[in-house]
Amino acid sequence: MDQKSLGFDPHTPNVARLYDYYLGGKDHFPADREAAERVLRVAPETRAAARANRAFLGRAVRHLAEAGIRQFLDIGTGLPAQDSVDQVAAKVAPDSRVVYVDLDPVVLVHARALLCGRPGTVVVQGDLRKPRDIIDHPEVLGAIDFSEPVGVLLVAVMHFVAEADRPREILATLREAMAPGSYLVLSHGVLDPSGPRRAAARRATEVYERSNAPLTLRERGRILELFDGFALEDPGLVWLPEWHPEPADTVDFVAAPDSSLTLCGVARKL
Repeated sequence: MDQKSLGFDPHTPNVARLYDYYLGGKDHFPADREAAERVLRVAPETRAAARANRAFLGRAVRHLAEAGIRQFLDIGTGLPAQDSVDQVAAKVAPDSRVVYVDLDPVVLVHARALLCGRPGTVVVQGDLRKPRDIIDHPEVLGAIDFSEPVGVLLVAVMHFVAEADRPREILATLREAMAPGSYLVLSHGVLDPSGPRRAAARRATEVYERSNAPLTLRERGRILELFDGFALEDPGLVWLPEWHPEPADTVDFVAAPDSSLTLCGVARKL
């Protein structure tokens, strides 16, 4: 299969590959590295923020598994990384089932190669902007029983959904499909209403405008709206290092948690 048929374009910065670069991975190309370095020049915290986001994902999945969740729907998976959702969940509950969903065909190739051999793990192609198609996907329905509680993970993905795509309606569709007792895990890049980081955030956003998925940072109030219909668990909507911190995960942000650039929360459907 050639690169074109895979939807593979090494010359356009790809948000999954940029994230992989920030995390210290190897699945990126010169265009990605150049774009990532441009972001890092204006927002040098981005690399540590990516690590903090990955650490939050692990803590949140463990929290859900300890709360009894046995099925997870991870939308916007990105390129596979160490301590993936299924690995973290399996440490608490080996019978956990995980469905990874991503639109990027190259991500799917990597994910299927590395994840599909694991028991209870499925990888499907899906577009977050069309949540009903994800919910109704035969492979999703084969692994997820929506009459039982499910953990829906939207980690560092909603800021790639433009306002024109109606992000609150996307969350409402997902919420309606989730049984009571389900959880939403969400992290989102924030646009401070004031302060020195606002200008840096705008410059970083300009870099992403040339990528395969432009970045839409939102102010705290707009991010909070995405949790409508859910009850946020303690400590609420907070900076990444502030959500049930562990010492090894917060070393980069001891003095300034807001330098993680990202708000996060875990909420339960009542």
